[in-house]
Amino acid sequence: MAKNSSIIGAGVGRVEGVEKVNGSAVYGADVHFADALWGKILRSPYPHARIKSIDVSKAWKVPGVKAIVTGKDEPERYQGKSIRDIPVLCWDKVRFVGDRVAAVAAEDKDAAEEACSLIDVEYEELPAVFDVLDAIKADAPVIHDNAPGYDGAPKEIMAPAGGNIVNKLTFGKGDIEKGFAEADLVLEHTFRMPIHHQGYLEPQSFLVKIEADGIVNCWASTKGPFGTRGQFAKSVGIPGSQIRLQAVHVGADFGGKSGAGELPICYFLAKQAKRPVKIVLTHSEELTAMNPDHYTVLKVKTGVKCDGRMTARYLQAIHGTGAYAGMKPGRASIGGAGGATPYKIANSYMEALQVYTNTVPCGFWRAPGAIQAVFATESHMDMIAKELKMDPAKFRMINLVGEGEENSLGKSWIGVKAKETLKAALDAAGWKSPKRPNVGRGVAMYERGTGAGKVWVNLTAEADGTFTVFTVAGDQGTGLQTVLCQTVSNEMQVPYENVRCKIGNTADVSYSVDVGFGGSRSTNINSAAAYQASAELRKKLSAHAAAKFGCAEDQVVYKSGKFSATGVKAKALTLIDVVKAAGAPVAVSVETEVPRKGSSTSFIAQVAEVEVDRETGQVKLTKFVTAHDVGTIINPLGHQGQIDGEAIMAIGSGLMEELTHDQGKVTTTNLGEYKIPNIQDIPKLKTILVKGKNGPGPYEAKGIGEHANVTPPAAICNAVADACGVRLFDVPVTAERVLGALRALKA
Repeated sequence: MAKNSSIIGAGVGRVEGVEKVNGSAVYGADVHFADALWGKILRSPYPHARIKSIDVSKAWKVPGVKAIVTGKDEPERYQGKSIRDIPVLCWDKVRFVGDRVAAVAAEDKDAAEEACSLIDVEYEELPAVFDVLDAIKADAPVIHDNAPGYDGAPKEIMAPAGGNIVNKLTFGKGDIEKGFAEADLVLEHTFRMPIHHQGYLEPQSFLVKIEADGIVNCWASTKGPFGTRGQFAKSVGIPGSQIRLQAVHVGADFGGKSGAGELPICYFLAKQAKRPVKIVLTHSEELTAMNPDHYTVLKVKTGVKCDGRMTARYLQAIHGTGAYAGMKPGRASIGGAGGATPYKIANSYMEALQVYTNTVPCGFWRAPGAIQAVFATESHMDMIAKELKMDPAKFRMINLVGEGEENSLGKSWIGVKAKETLKAALDAAGWKSPKRPNVGRGVAMYERGTGAGKVWVNLTAEADGTFTVFTVAGDQGTGLQTVLCQTVSNEMQVPYENVRCKIGNTADVSYSVDVGFGGSRSTNINSAAAYQASAELRKKLSAHAAAKFGCAEDQVVYKSGKFSATGVKAKALTLIDVVKAAGAPVAVSVETEVPRKGSSTSFIAQVAEVEVDRETGQVKLTKFVTAHDVGTIINPLGHQGQIDGEAIMAIGSGLMEELTHDQGKVTTTNLGEYKIPNIQDIPKLKTILVKGKNGPGPYEAKGIGEHANVTPPAAICNAVADACGVRLFDVPVTAERVLGALRALKA
């Protein structure tokens, strides 16, 4: 792909930046109709209970109430991305504190809330289980009576009816027992990572308006419009073609906004009331009832030779999926592959399980499963190095993959820059420089490829000589619209200002499948589609120009927005001339699937520097270095923004973030109690870019959206151990945990 250095690699501002700054950008909660009703949901106060009866008679007496729907009214309605096990409204059992039981639509929020409070539900409490290790015991309470019977359930690997294991995936290579037998030293440790919420500032919103012709217009905070439409359609029993999901801006998602959410409830209320219904969640509902990341218990066992070479690695990741598993796409049991890391290990076996518990249902958090697995494995790496009396960085260098070498899952890559990336991080952090007392440095590594998948884009040459690139994929913060415009600007050889991006709804195209945002794929697949569309549009425009010149198409030359013809004595034609000759704007549509290029990956090395107060246990992160193996950077502003945001997000997970519960009831119910980093918590950040080629994306670009947010907890814990000699097996790294460990060490 040709590169126009003036635009590819230019730090241009965001296409949608102006409207976001001036307040004109439309988010889900901004959409409203004069006759719209407000919906509120009645949620279960019990973690596990049978519903004996529901009485809504008092609720109907509240002035302004126009619709009430319960699980008894709409039973057997399920939703989910792959495993459809989430009741739209519960009719027989509730399985976590916050489960949906009934919903009300009224003229205002206060009336809806009052009516919800007057719905009488009689429950019969059932035994509950909250910890994943308890949930897999033979005598554990059964949360789902017939889990294999759910639509989309992986029956061949699910536990039989009566068990709480919903999914299991395994990975590996070689002979694990042989590998351990060859080792001079075998170490085994257990780590735990708590539930994290994605922490987006925009609560999710949902609006459904049923038109007179039966068309269902809806608006939702979602990063995957077609996937959301499909889930919504299945849950309410109508064709997807009857639903129009309208595009809105999404105030970040980090993995949390791609399900049908409350759209099905809005639909049933709107159908009953014959008016639009809108539900906007509170932050409390987000934290207590939506889809945060998984609580995970991880066991890591590694065999190593005295010279530092690893011979075997076993990893078990037991993820608490919460009350339901439908928040995750595919059969992702998440976390197993994250334990592979960028090391060469001849023998490995890794297994990842999802286990039902009576807690808030869990979904995806940026780089699903990786933060858990890498926290365990990279902490474990430092502990092995300590036993070998070896520098942790040297130990990693010995085991890092090189060109053509296989990692622990049998993958090999070209353009490998693992050691270069680690060295860059160490040098920038001053790894071997003297340290003050109680100051420590910790390193951790990760590798992640660039995602792929299906995509659709439309490109139009307008009558005024500009271009419009049209997509149904919105933008939740990745800068996709900007990258699309940069790609078209480069390929059509026109000023960046001459390209605009338009976002539409799911009815605007016949395309019906998308992968949405996520998986570090957005720039790769969408720009690849824009690149292909540009080529097809140039060909189509050249045909019109040839007709105007009266020559063969292969005689037409396009350059910098103008057409000429070899062997023809005629004045060059502008884009405006050619579009005018065509009689209408000239457009092309591209629907394609961008394949995953397994020969390419990206390596990440991060170094944390901390200072520990031994009297209080307080840990201060003073410096953080993140080094990345990158290809061509299309927009350095957006690229650096992704790195900074990711690093800060995972620093929060390492130092302070934890969604806590008491017997299944979430106790961190607002963003004051669920603490995320503020400006005072952010250390000096330093980014090092190790530039190379072999990127799978347009212009040899590589993904960056889920790369810096995986290793910070491990790097921080390793730094704490270096500073004061205590090893934490749980995060976040709170003063209480550090002080307790220091006292235990002293004792």
